[in-house]
Amino acid sequence: MRIFGVILAGGGARRMGGVDKAGLMLGGESLISRCIARLEPQVERLAISANGDPARFGFGLPVLADAAPLGPLAGILAALNWAAAQGATAVVAVAVDTPFFPGDLTPQLCLAAETSPTGLAIAQSGKDHPTCSLWPTSLAPALAAFLASGENPRVLSFAQAQHCARATFADARAFANINTPEDLAAAEARLKAAS
Repeated sequence: MRIFGVILAGGGARRMGGVDKAGLMLGGESLISRCIARLEPQVERLAISANGDPARFGFGLPVLADAAPLGPLAGILAALNWAAAQGATAVVAVAVDTPFFPGDLTPQLCLAAETSPTGLAIAQSGKDHPTCSLWPTSLAPALAAFLASGENPRVLSFAQAQHCARATFADARAFANINTPEDLAAAEARLKAAS
C-alpha cells in the first residue's frame, strides 16, 4: 500500500475574519508547518490542497487547486487524482486547522479501513472527524460523480454512503479545530501547559 497525504488548507475561515488559516501562528509556528511536521513522517509524499496563489506556502510541496469550489471534498478529489497519477493507493487527509492530530493517525486509519468494504476510514473521538481520514484512490470516480450530482457536498455524507469505517482515538482534544480567535487562544494555552 502506497499512502500519500494532503493537508486541506482551502477553507474560507469566516469565523477568523477571513484570514488564511494556514498562516495563523501557534506557538511560534504556522498551522501549516505544524501539520506538515506531523503528517510528513506518516506518508510517502505530501501535498497541500488550496486555491489562490500557491507561492504563499513556500514549503516545496505540490499545491493542488480544486476543479470547482465545493469545499473539502473537492480538495480530497484533487488529492486522489494527484496521488493516483503517481501510483499511490490511498491518501490520508487532515485539516490545517487541526494541528494536534495524532502521530499514529495513518496506521490507525489503515487498520480501521480493513473493516470497510470500500477501504475508506475516518477518525472518531467522541464524534466523527471526517476531514481526518483515509481515502483509497479507487474512490475518485465515485467522489467526482457525487460532486457533479449537485448534492450537498458534505464529507461525512459521502463517507457514510461509502460505508466508511471509524478509527477511534481516546483523546478528543487531538482533533480540536481552530475556528475562532478563542480556539486559537485555547490552543496556545494548551501548548504552554504542555511545555
